[in-house]
Amino acid sequence: MNVDLIFKIAAVGILVAVLNLLLTRSGREEQALLTTLAGLVVVLMMVLQEISNLFELVKRLFGL
Repeated sequence: MNVDLIFKIAAVGILVAVLNLLLTRSGREEQALLTTLAGLVVVLMMVLQEISNLFELVKRLFGL
């Protein structure tokens, strides 16, 4: 597994956490929630791409 993927996910998580904290403290809870959801979608897309690559590798490995 690529360690770069873990670092990318951690970076997105830290960025979303900081933005969430700043927006919540300024009284913009709705934007904070949307930022959190956007971060979740970005991370899910990154993970889904890696899962897709894994399935392609398995298909090539077994000649399916």
